[in-house]
Amino acid sequence: MKRRVLSMLLCAGIVVTMLAGCGSKGNAGSGGDAAETSDMDYVKEKGTLVVGITNFEPMDYKDSSGEWVGFDADLAREFAESLGVEVEFVEIDWENKILELDGKTIDCVWNGMTLTPEVTSAMDCTDAYLENAQVVVVPSDVADQYQDEDSLADLSFAAEAGSAGEEELEARELNVTPVTAQADALMEVAAGTSDAAVIDLLMAAAMIGEGTSYSDLTYTVHLNSEEYGVGFRKGSDLKAELNDFFAKAYEDGSIRELAEKYGVQAALIEQ
Repeated sequence: MKRRVLSMLLCAGIVVTMLAGCGSKGNAGSGGDAAETSDMDYVKEKGTLVVGITNFEPMDYKDSSGEWVGFDADLAREFAESLGVEVEFVEIDWENKILELDGKTIDCVWNGMTLTPEVTSAMDCTDAYLENAQVVVVPSDVADQYQDEDSLADLSFAAEAGSAGEEELEARELNVTPVTAQADALMEVAAGTSDAAVIDLLMAAAMIGEGTSYSDLTYTVHLNSEEYGVGFRKGSDLKAELNDFFAKAYEDGSIRELAEKYGVQAALIEQ
């Protein structure tokens, strides 16, 4: 009996030792997993920061040479440089931005992104850096008819699918047709296939009115007020890194200089 008990104790000891060894390997593996899931390490190892964007002047758009420029594009390029990596811009379907981010086809969403509850619950977002609003865009010759929300009831709207503009229209139960990008919403109004569009105020200021390709369009009603931020995967250490980058850019004045270059200085949120 004693021998049997002794054997059982020895076996138990061996099992505990094996489990402890496995635990050590598991911890090392967890450490390896943690290193693998550190966005900072992940981005530096592959040498690129992949930024999810849409064509959205003055935030992200192509210049005459086909290079992505804009307030957000230039900031993203500078941030990538501070990390010691290249930047890569990828046009995404805005409605699928969270799937793209979680699937690691992009590393962040940096495109004048409104900090909605949906966004902030699904991503780790930076501090807000620009103020914005969703505004109604109509042909200039009928603008006087649409100066308040009550006047919008019978209009057909175009808005980017998955955008804050679409959300504002749906909340008011207004007739909205989703399109791929905010620029497409403007095209719908210019072509007469939609009565109006809802887009970001910063985009409206840059793309419609005198001296633009949409000189016969204007904006009227502000549907809300909002703020822009940059989104990373949940638990990403790049969020804190970008917040630090923003703080330094405010301190040395470079972010204001860039804002003035693209005409968005009035929207800057001072820190």
